[in-house]
Amino acid sequence: MISRSSALHSLLLGAIPVTLLLSVLALAQQPQDQPPGQPASPAESQPPPAPRGPKPAPSMQPQPSVVPGRPDIPNAEVAKKLRSVRPPPFPAPPDKLPLAQLKAPKGFKIDLYASGISNARSLRLGDKGTVFVSNRQLDKVYAIVDRDGKREAKVIASGMDRPNGLAFQNGTLYIAEGTKISKIEKIEENLGNPPQPVVIYDDLPNHQSHGWKFMAIGPDNKLYFNVGAPCNICIPPEENAQIRRINLDGSGVEVVARGVRQSVGFDWHPVTKELYFTDNGRDWLSEDLPEDELNRVTKLGQHFGFPYCHQGNFTDREVGWGRSCDEFVKPVALLGPHSAALGMRFYTGRMFPPAYRHAIFIARHGSWNRTKKIGGDVVVAKLNKDGTVKSIEPFLSGFLQNNQYSGRPVDVQLMKDGSLLVSDDYAGAVYRITYGTERATKR
Repeated sequence: MISRSSALHSLLLGAIPVTLLLSVLALAQQPQDQPPGQPASPAESQPPPAPRGPKPAPSMQPQPSVVPGRPDIPNAEVAKKLRSVRPPPFPAPPDKLPLAQLKAPKGFKIDLYASGISNARSLRLGDKGTVFVSNRQLDKVYAIVDRDGKREAKVIASGMDRPNGLAFQNGTLYIAEGTKISKIEKIEENLGNPPQPVVIYDDLPNHQSHGWKFMAIGPDNKLYFNVGAPCNICIPPEENAQIRRINLDGSGVEVVARGVRQSVGFDWHPVTKELYFTDNGRDWLSEDLPEDELNRVTKLGQHFGFPYCHQGNFTDREVGWGRSCDEFVKPVALLGPHSAALGMRFYTGRMFPPAYRHAIFIARHGSWNRTKKIGGDVVVAKLNKDGTVKSIEPFLSGFLQNNQYSGRPVDVQLMKDGSLLVSDDYAGAVYRITYGTERATKR
């Protein structure tokens, strides 16, 4: 008969292998970089795996990039990357401007013309060489004047409503605000004490969306200006989405072009006198569609597609049903999706090489509602003899680095010596581009 103490002794001896086995397994499950016997830190501890059923767990699906049921609205995560690009609250000082990173083709030189101009937008040249600069977000118009050998901006008009559009002829500066057009006569003789603007035209709709104007005087001696669409995409009122012209006294209004969503730049071919204009395409269709356009007016009253047709080759998914792009005038060139193509001028100077004569310099302000930004540069459109576009080539770049802007071109202006000015509303500056030797540029 086996005694109770003998049985207990046998039971304890039999448990020793089991205890040793459990200890070995415990050591094997410790993190490899922890010494045996040391507890793992909380950050390195791993939770036990979840129990599995007979089938593997389904993989996690990525979050949709748009709001369910609304393919035109990005979700909150994507929207963080699509916020509007706001300029700094003050103009950049000269030593903080991006001059060192700007690039142009070989032989061209980029210099600072003027700085310290908040929200520098449209440019116009006076008869006596004064450069006028407009605002869109602020209320002022400036004249760049020479003081003690340095250029600086002088306010010549203030308290205005988005005075983005400027034109100049025969000593008179014309200013297009959101809802009216004014003029200041003999402005260059009175820069020290400019007279108050006199309204010549005010039959304009009042809306914030695309309510600012671009303006120029055509070869017919009339004032041309845009009236933008009051929306991203809609069937606009009859008085919107067009380019108009009036006489210099504000009379004789006519519609020049329809179906123009928002043009912030136009000019006339120096030979054919045909009007070319940039137009900004709609938003929230896709990151890559539609592209901004360069258009040409060959007949008064032509329709260029908005809101039914975009970039000349596809109809809008919301308002384009039952319409065809063949109903409308197609663009002569596409300028990139959401690139914000703005001011443009034909080059008629003689400083630049002959290949640039009668080409179009176009300022692309740069995209805001793309996760990967494009634009923020100046491109040049070279034309064929029949006025069609032969090529679109880069000209001034470097404002966009690592998907961040250090400047955003708005407008270009040809100077009397053949050099080219470029305004930058992000850094509050105007740059000058020349070609050739120092002696040649001073002719």
